[in-house]
Amino acid sequence: MKGLDLGLRSQVLELDEGGHNCWRVRSEAQGWPCASTGLLLCDVWDNHWSRGAAGRVNEMVPRMNRVVKKARSLGVQIIHAPSDTMEFYEGTAARRRILEVPKVDLPADLPHDDPPQPVDSSDGGSDTREPDWHRAWSRQHPGIEVDYSRDVISDNGGEVYSFMASRKIDRLLIMGVHTNMCVLHRSFAIKQMVRWGVRVALVRDLTDAMYNPAKPPYVGHWDGTRLIVEFIEKFWCPTVLSEDILNS
Repeated sequence: MKGLDLGLRSQVLELDEGGHNCWRVRSEAQGWPCASTGLLLCDVWDNHWSRGAAGRVNEMVPRMNRVVKKARSLGVQIIHAPSDTMEFYEGTAARRRILEVPKVDLPADLPHDDPPQPVDSSDGGSDTREPDWHRAWSRQHPGIEVDYSRDVISDNGGEVYSFMASRKIDRLLIMGVHTNMCVLHRSFAIKQMVRWGVRVALVRDLTDAMYNPAKPPYVGHWDGTRLIVEFIEKFWCPTVLSEDILNS
């Protein structure tokens, strides 16, 4: 059976040699069976109201597409989840495929601590000083190839969970944007899937946060994204690198 050779990174709170609390990185090599693994692209839109956010997605998309193609070739189920754009995909085979799956009863949420995030995105998180939020997207980024004969498209957690259950998929890799917003909070994304008992891992080099360095903790944009990734590793799920998938 084909598998993905993943290096799962998480962080745990331990006592050091002097008896002080400290966070320590733990890495674990795991093989995830491709047939029971999904790869979900969260809100990789064709455009964004923040020029900085849109530019960073454009830079990531070519590698994202390589990862999607490699995962698909290994038998991983590709799930495209560009929120608020389902009308663009209405009637396509990839959209129908997930709609035709019988809905399952969703499990009760597992209890899970939900501490506050380490960065302040109360201003919307744009580092390029746009005046206000607006819907700038209409579809997934065209640089991500959709195989309409095999992939599925949804922005609904219940649909995604039902489809995964129908295919006996119990593990989910997530990449996309934005790490501190949609990637954590969408109904198909990290927090909800973890609460439903799905084994989840974030592809940490193919994500980006909405963070403005003018807000606490007053660090550079990439440091803000790093802090969110570390927050996820500490409290929600492990992370992997895209090269783990490309080299499997």
